[in-house]
Amino acid sequence: MNTKRNVYLSMKPLEEARQTLFDHFPAVGSMGTEHVSPPEAVGRVLAEPVFAAISSPNFHAAAMDGVAVKAVDTFGASQTRPKELVVGAQTKFINTGHVMPEDTDAVIMIENIQTVGEDRIRIEAPAFPWQHVRKMGEDIVATELLYPRGHVVSPYCIGALIAGGIYQVPVRRKPRVLIIPTGSELVDWRTTDPKTLKPGEVLESNAFVLEKMIQACGAEPLRHDRVIDDLDLIRKTVADAMAGDVDMVLTIGGSSAGSKDYALPMLGDLGELLVHGVTIMPGKPVILGDIQGKPFFGIPGYPVSAIIVCEQFVLPMIKRMIGAADHPRPTVPVTPTRKIASKLGVEEFLRVKLGQVGERIVATPLPRGAGTITSLTEADGIIRIPRQLEGIKESDPVVAELLKPLPTIRNTIVIVGSHDNTLDVLADQLRAGDAALTLSSSHVGSMGGLMAVKRGVCHLAGAHLLDTETGIYNLSYLRRYLPDTPVSLVNLVMRDQGLIIPKGNPKGIKGIEDLGRDDITFINRQGGSGTRILLDYRLGQLGLSPEQIKGYTNEEFTHMNVAVAVLGGTADAGLGIYAAAKALDLDFIPVVTEEYDLVIPKVHLESKNIQTLLATIETAEFKTRVEALGGYSTEKTGMVMTP
Repeated sequence: MNTKRNVYLSMKPLEEARQTLFDHFPAVGSMGTEHVSPPEAVGRVLAEPVFAAISSPNFHAAAMDGVAVKAVDTFGASQTRPKELVVGAQTKFINTGHVMPEDTDAVIMIENIQTVGEDRIRIEAPAFPWQHVRKMGEDIVATELLYPRGHVVSPYCIGALIAGGIYQVPVRRKPRVLIIPTGSELVDWRTTDPKTLKPGEVLESNAFVLEKMIQACGAEPLRHDRVIDDLDLIRKTVADAMAGDVDMVLTIGGSSAGSKDYALPMLGDLGELLVHGVTIMPGKPVILGDIQGKPFFGIPGYPVSAIIVCEQFVLPMIKRMIGAADHPRPTVPVTPTRKIASKLGVEEFLRVKLGQVGERIVATPLPRGAGTITSLTEADGIIRIPRQLEGIKESDPVVAELLKPLPTIRNTIVIVGSHDNTLDVLADQLRAGDAALTLSSSHVGSMGGLMAVKRGVCHLAGAHLLDTETGIYNLSYLRRYLPDTPVSLVNLVMRDQGLIIPKGNPKGIKGIEDLGRDDITFINRQGGSGTRILLDYRLGQLGLSPEQIKGYTNEEFTHMNVAVAVLGGTADAGLGIYAAAKALDLDFIPVVTEEYDLVIPKVHLESKNIQTLLATIETAEFKTRVEALGGYSTEKTGMVMTP
């Protein structure tokens, strides 16, 4: 067994790595030609120019219901001097689309004629030549170019192809791309009960994601069953594939520097290494290679890394092979809601939420882990931080690549501040009432929300900041930190806050006073959050210092993450809301019932979207769903308080 670790000897910047790949496989449009019917050609790339075989229409056709005439026979007709024409000799009745009779070159609409007896009509205006007539070749003329090579056939093209007499369309053959997931830890989600998943087992999803990305790009993906971490088995699987009729092979996992990463030694045995390691994040441990003259890609196993590597290398390679243009995503200037640090020397693909606040589109960073697939599913855009920068300032305008249409982003309500589970309910209720309306929430703590309001980078903030002197929530903080920003304070919910502990309370925790015990590990919320302020207040009442709390400096940004830490055994307790404990079937020790309010700048209060939000939280359906979460009261929901 090979246990030698791979080492990144010479990582390349993204553009250099991609150019290395393209230079090695220079043939653009290298796939052969096949002929398919017009409907089957949709989404395919033309391998040859397509010329019309016939004209359309291929005869002069009436464009209106009426009578066909020779225009010269109508000249001189007027209201004061109407003309009469003989039906059959000088005119014939005709329907739309019918062939124009010989010796006629115009149509008079049926509503503009009067019948006189059985065989005569009267007209009060002349017709001009080719009036209301579709002339032969009006749309398509035989032999004219319909579409050049490289054109991507759309559904609209079907009609033109058929009308032009093209029944077999020459298109590039789809590259056959084999996707091989590797890793002994992988299990098939189709045959695995998620409740029986063992520690260390991972539901394999990457191959299914890449399969659909490759299919949408115009290739034919082939998904292989999982291959365990065995060099000989991986080598044989890839060798057999390359010897067959596939045009490209991807292995997923095993591309990094671990002792069980076999993609690199496999490539060393079978082909030529082009690149190992690219200065991008996520996606650094990518492998680009050549096996038997065909592209090989070693894809990292983390989901976000796999997707970004596929987008940056695999899909552009496929487009080159079929001769399709590789259009960049649309971009838009954005303003970050906060300072963003980044690693020098690595180009980072930062996933962000976007929303238009006033005249600006603001960007809020999402979690950055390469394994955090939800950071892509929730993202509206991607900010690419150049490798020569250590980050971007909150005031620096930057460019974001759009993952969603701009109208969607402009119809997004941006809420920044404290996390609460009811925001998910609210987001869903808003979409139920208006499918175009989106709620984007970012969890930076209550104080972070107030600062976002102050900087004008959100529509509203969620807060539950306790004034330890008065026992009143939020009001004193608004007066202190937002004295020059007119806001309204609207109650969303009352909620139970307390200690989240394992089921059965194995360590016999009774309250916050037990957090000072040596055998208790705590999981905290981030500084500036209302939960952190509440904890510090209660610790002060009990005479406990943060230094006495094991795990005080371990922070999470949401109540659900605190609950997960307790469920996973990394902490014995964490302060959070009852709904989070209930959701994961954990025990809960109540500490306080607190207000969770929405801080809404008055500049946004009367906007249509905010008024829709306020109307939604007042509905019986929203309140019923919230109370079903447990630990919530909606008695004060919608109540407005004056700072």
